[in-house]
Amino acid sequence: METICYTCMHHCRLKPGQSGLCRARINDSGTIRCENYGQVTSLALDPIEKKPLHMFCPGSMVLSVGSYGCNLKCPFCQNHEISMAGVSSVETVYLSPQELTARALAYKKNGNIGVAFTYNEPLVGWEYVRDTARLVKDAGMKNVLVTNGTASIQVLDELLPYIDAMNIDLKGFREEYYQKLGGSLEVVKEFISHASKHCHVELTTLIVPGENDGIEEMEEEAAWIASIAQIPLHITRFFPRYHMTDRDATEVAQVHCLAEAAGKYLDYVFVGNC
Repeated sequence: METICYTCMHHCRLKPGQSGLCRARINDSGTIRCENYGQVTSLALDPIEKKPLHMFCPGSMVLSVGSYGCNLKCPFCQNHEISMAGVSSVETVYLSPQELTARALAYKKNGNIGVAFTYNEPLVGWEYVRDTARLVKDAGMKNVLVTNGTASIQVLDELLPYIDAMNIDLKGFREEYYQKLGGSLEVVKEFISHASKHCHVELTTLIVPGENDGIEEMEEEAAWIASIAQIPLHITRFFPRYHMTDRDATEVAQVHCLAEAAGKYLDYVFVGNC
């Protein structure tokens, strides 16, 4: 029989054996199961600033882990080899929550502060994030989440007791743009508002020429962010990627212009990829 997955706003109605839009969740005999649980595609010790987080433990390192799958369809995805992949099209290594925690602890001597769940969309496999983050927290280390912010509030609440910091993609500030990407601006806004009350949050907006590069839109976005809190905002430069190679990289001057516009409302605005 069909079963509905409630992890994100898509509410995929899945037949037995069928995977959701994210390619990572499956109807297993009537039960929605996280098929990518512990299936690691990427593991690296990164500077915290690469997440990007500039105002959370600056200068530290964090063990970054990714799997496969994503519930959006951004045509410019820089990690499409794993985020747009399914179980049959990507190579993985299984790491249990206990094994990943042990690796994080082993890297403390290299300046590691904990684990960052990143690279693909980690919340399509939120159970693994929860189980690992709990162990990492118990070990006295920190947890970082890099997410598109489209999971349900129920999923977010499962994780918040263990998450210390997040970078959330706010891809633009127009609903029609989010619809192009297969998402929902209102869902992301609710996610950001809720998360910011419980842990350190920074936001990232990738500026795509001809899509979300208007001054008025950026001012509206920054004013909305400021209405919640003085959340740091990273404004980053687009480069042609994946299915979006029909335009040049964002002009550096435009990125700085948008950062200046956001700075009218926000105390902490950073530019990236410039």
